[in-house]
Amino acid sequence: MIRHFCTYFDHRYLPHALALTASLRQHCGGFRLWALCMDDAALSALRALAIPEVTPISLDEFEHGDDALAAAKRNRSTIEYYFTCTPSLPLYVLRLDPSIEAVTYLDADLYFFADPQPLFDEIGGASVAIIPHRFPAENAPRFERYGIYNVGWLTFRRTADGLACLQWWRERCIEWCFDREEPSRFADQKYLDEWPSRFKSVHIVRHKGANVASWNLANYEMTRRDGRVFVDDEPLIFFHFHHFKRRRTWLFETDFAPHGARVNRVLKHDVLTPYCRVLDENAATAARVCAASAGAPIRPMARSSRWPLLAMLSDYATGNLLVYVGGRVR
Repeated sequence: MIRHFCTYFDHRYLPHALALTASLRQHCGGFRLWALCMDDAALSALRALAIPEVTPISLDEFEHGDDALAAAKRNRSTIEYYFTCTPSLPLYVLRLDPSIEAVTYLDADLYFFADPQPLFDEIGGASVAIIPHRFPAENAPRFERYGIYNVGWLTFRRTADGLACLQWWRERCIEWCFDREEPSRFADQKYLDEWPSRFKSVHIVRHKGANVASWNLANYEMTRRDGRVFVDDEPLIFFHFHHFKRRRTWLFETDFAPHGARVNRVLKHDVLTPYCRVLDENAATAARVCAASAGAPIRPMARSSRWPLLAMLSDYATGNLLVYVGGRVR
């Protein structure tokens, strides 16, 4: 059975998208990744790479004839427009290929460590599937104002309920989708809070190994046994590398500390290190292919952030900075 996924990114995020693709190729078996390229450089690079499981979608094709999306684009920042596009992408894929029964949206900064089949088994025939942030109880009052559920993985089935949910979400994002918090809105994400009560057949994923991230790590004990990483008693399926930003070739910034996340040996050696290695490989590939196919090399990593020594040591101690040397996170 072919699983259908979709995601979007521009050429600056291409290394992350290639890492996601590599992890799906390793763990997912038969799949199709529909990749909306938010700029020409990303599109040219994907076409040059010609990855068999990936179908590039040009922004021109995606936007063609969509007057509502065009109107929204005129009054939003780049990132706000990207958020606005999120619900339109699964709808576009379902309309493009009527044979697709279900499509799963993935953020481009996800990375799979195991086969996602247990998640599809759990979701079963539900029309919509969402995953809670699972903030620790002490953090929920601070962070749930941005949304109870995370946009990272969203599954939609071609049913009346699934399509109604997607269409409603698209209409809300067309109306308002900004990178700021309001009482009942935040970007494309806060709208998800209403889905379980507004729509039928919405499944809330329970598997602890799905969408593990900085904001929920404090809930779990992460261990390694029998060659696999476990989140409490369940295998890690995929990790969400939100706010994982490369500041030097040897230095990554995270947001672990504000969420009370513990950076233990298993997290460093069996989760963060493999991801950094794959990012390294795909950053080189992306830079080469973008330069060759579109004349647009990947923008150099941000070097403006300079930490005083004491602040750097403090951030390292809390896990907000990770040192990557010799192919390993230290």
